[in-house]
Amino acid sequence: MSNIADDMQQKKVSSNEKLRRAALAEYAIFKSGEDKDYDQLTFLAAKICQVPIAKISIIGKTNVWYKSAYGTQPAEIPRENSFCERAMNAGEEIFIINSQEHPKFFECANNVYDREFHFYAGIPLLNTNGHAIAVFCIFDTKIRKLDEDQKKSLLALANQSMNLFESRKHKTKLQHVQRKLKQKYNELEKFASLVSHDIKSPLANIISLTELLKDENKEKLDDQSRQYLDFLVESSYSLRNYVDGILSFYRSDHILEKDFEDVHLPTLLKRITDLYVLEENVEISYPDKGHLKNINKAALSQVFMNLISNALKYNNEEVRKVDISFKTTTTYYWFEVSDNGIGINKNDKEKIFQLFSTLDAKDRYGNPGSGIGLATVKKHIEQMNGSIDVISEKGKGSTFKFKIKRP
Repeated sequence: MSNIADDMQQKKVSSNEKLRRAALAEYAIFKSGEDKDYDQLTFLAAKICQVPIAKISIIGKTNVWYKSAYGTQPAEIPRENSFCERAMNAGEEIFIINSQEHPKFFECANNVYDREFHFYAGIPLLNTNGHAIAVFCIFDTKIRKLDEDQKKSLLALANQSMNLFESRKHKTKLQHVQRKLKQKYNELEKFASLVSHDIKSPLANIISLTELLKDENKEKLDDQSRQYLDFLVESSYSLRNYVDGILSFYRSDHILEKDFEDVHLPTLLKRITDLYVLEENVEISYPDKGHLKNINKAALSQVFMNLISNALKYNNEEVRKVDISFKTTTTYYWFEVSDNGIGINKNDKEKIFQLFSTLDAKDRYGNPGSGIGLATVKKHIEQMNGSIDVISEKGKGSTFKFKIKRP
């Protein structure tokens, strides 16, 4: 017989009915509704074997239910005395029987069906432990035989049916894991929000009390004491920004759940750049043309806001410049955000996209980075099926190049 389904069908069939039903439950297929993928397999089986009826039979505790039934209306039948019960327990790769050789069995079995059959062939679909999950079977109202090619074809189709069952089982497990992960993530986000609030409140008190202490005692404090208080305020602000960044990173997934829409790129960039051009000596240029189809507008906006903000903060030039360019290919939208800022060391190019990874550089206001902004940018872009890279040299500015998948 063919080797097509040897790996699946040559296992020893398990006779433990309790374990078989437990295995069946893992596939979540019993009474799971119609599915065209299975219907295509039974259609091919009927045509190749030249029979009027083909079925994929799921065997429950007391009844047989059909995942797919070609040539007849699907209906539950009693499991006892059914052809599928016999095929499942026969221990054969292909169980073939006809009414001429087994008249008594057909007389008994036909009582549970809606018509009188005289030919049956069934292939038990076994999982890795040898439990029969289902039976791939064909019926005919007349006595007939299958040639070798038909048997091989039937085995191949049965194998594909079992592959579908396995695929759906893994998909169901993955969905369950995803639901659990989402629940854990929501709990983590809630925790981050609570911690953020609980930390920011005393930080605000520290900052305000320190500023008050400086003002009320400015005549009594020496330079070193004032320097200590300035450092205390600066550290408090840095910690507050760090907490805000953590919360923003965990909330960023909500942006990715926004609806996809068509976007006019110049309009999008104008709204973003208007937030920054009010600052002194800032020049931002961007394309005057560009239409993006079916993209996550909120996520892309967040990417540009982070990149432009960084380009202006980490820039000590008298005139801070940012240039945005855009092009499109058959598969991606490509963007570049260039600046004349302080640049990045070659060895730090991979590091800057890692969460909580910071460089020694401070922004133009003397504040250190949190290591969260570019990690969020990378996260958004990758979840839009894209990637990001940076070209930079210390003291000579940076160019962030990224792409996102076109629909």
